[in-house]
Amino acid sequence: MLEVERRRTFAIISHPDAGKTTLTEKLLLYGGALHVAGAVKSRKAARHAVSDWMALEKEKGISITSSVLQFDHDGRRFNLLDTPGHADFSEDTYRPLSAVDSAVMLVDVAKGVEPRTLKLFEVCRLRKLPVMTFVNKMDRPGLDPLDLMDQVGTKLNIRTTALNWPVRDDSHTFVGVFDRRSNRVVLFEREMAGTVVASERTFSIDDPALAAAIGAKSLANVREELSLLDAAGDAWDYDAYLRGEVTPFFFGSAMTNAGVPLLLDALGGIAPPPTTTPATEGARLPTDPAFSGFIFKIQANMNPRHRDRIAFLRVASGRFERGMEVIISRTGKTLRLNKPHTFMADERSIVDEALPGDIVGLYDPGELRLGDTLYNGSPVTFRSIPRFAPEHFARVKLRDPTRRKHLQEGLQQLSQEGAIQLFYQEGLGKADPYLGAVGQLQFEVLKYRLEAEYGTRAELEGAPFTAARWIGGAPEGLAWLRSRGDYLLVSDRHDQPVVLASSIWPLNYASSTAPGLELYDVSP
Repeated sequence: MLEVERRRTFAIISHPDAGKTTLTEKLLLYGGALHVAGAVKSRKAARHAVSDWMALEKEKGISITSSVLQFDHDGRRFNLLDTPGHADFSEDTYRPLSAVDSAVMLVDVAKGVEPRTLKLFEVCRLRKLPVMTFVNKMDRPGLDPLDLMDQVGTKLNIRTTALNWPVRDDSHTFVGVFDRRSNRVVLFEREMAGTVVASERTFSIDDPALAAAIGAKSLANVREELSLLDAAGDAWDYDAYLRGEVTPFFFGSAMTNAGVPLLLDALGGIAPPPTTTPATEGARLPTDPAFSGFIFKIQANMNPRHRDRIAFLRVASGRFERGMEVIISRTGKTLRLNKPHTFMADERSIVDEALPGDIVGLYDPGELRLGDTLYNGSPVTFRSIPRFAPEHFARVKLRDPTRRKHLQEGLQQLSQEGAIQLFYQEGLGKADPYLGAVGQLQFEVLKYRLEAEYGTRAELEGAPFTAARWIGGAPEGLAWLRSRGDYLLVSDRHDQPVVLASSIWPLNYASSTAPGLELYDVSP
């Protein structure tokens, strides 16, 4: 129970370019996992962020695939899931959110709540995840902090409360924060900030040295703002935070390290330890002695030379041990878990044991799928991880027909890890599938990985579809679709029936006309 209590498993969510990967690097820096932090600046940057391990990520300066980063700090064990911010890789963001107990929402002080932030927050709300907010880039011009808090509260329909407050000097430069939990002002040293741990100075707000450090006028402004917060702001309610009803605010600059240590302390102090994982069959508390866990991510070719396939397991209960045998809930098969790893992005080390909240990488011989439950003892099946309906479609043109076997292998493995969705036309087998993607950039990544990892150069042809829906409901509805010539029926790689359409209108017509038909934009 003590080991479970000291775990913190969380994700960072944000709109692209809000500084998420930079914040990830700085949390690792202050957590002692790095000695020098890298930053994502451009394709010519000398250093690249540890969490961006794929070659294409380093070339483009964006996060494409989620990374798993584990480190210890101040008696806590942190499991940080760094996720893509770009909308084209949203599915690889949704999946890790099923494996965390809380989230940090990163907001650019100049831009406020952006569309991607809103969409990701709604996923957190659906999972009832506690969310703390880090307002980034405070060293640059931006929105007034009170206006920003009001915007977040209004757009996200959540209460907001500031656990620290920005401090500026008489030149309007962001120099520190007032920590409302300790009633201390923390000023950041800028000379060494950025790539290494920087020193801090703390003051009582009544310390005469503080007025000398930031200026009497600035101190008066800070006092006035704090009085306004105390009078009109929402009080801090820890239980409401755990229920996802209030988000605590922290202010800082990941690029200069300002505010990062206080955020890390808050993650250790107020973010929740592992919680109960929702199940469709059975139930497991984190402190249940019987082992259970679920697969939330599959990554092919993390080591291209060995063509390995790693399944990422979130431990839900009990103790994971190297070499143990578990049951796959979906198939009933027994699987021995040899060579388990923990990760720092693509750097791995053998792990002998793991506890609830920990993330373990398993060598997968092809037995596992996204969302699979693994367990010992009484049966349990955790809720499946949904797939979202693609909005972009294509077909593959192979340049070299002799590489067709490699192409099929690549498409199968990359679809199993969720990088792409495959749809097979009825009666044509699995030789020439339609490809589906949530975002167009997924196709570019697919072509890159097919060539880099499978030695297959392929071109993609656009397909005349903009929508896909999984088919459910009464059998008469499916029969109605089959009887018409203006709907294309396909099946996904799990043999579930899917209908493809050129627009949403024929799908709406089918839903309202076909007897008993149900169409889903999330896989059932």
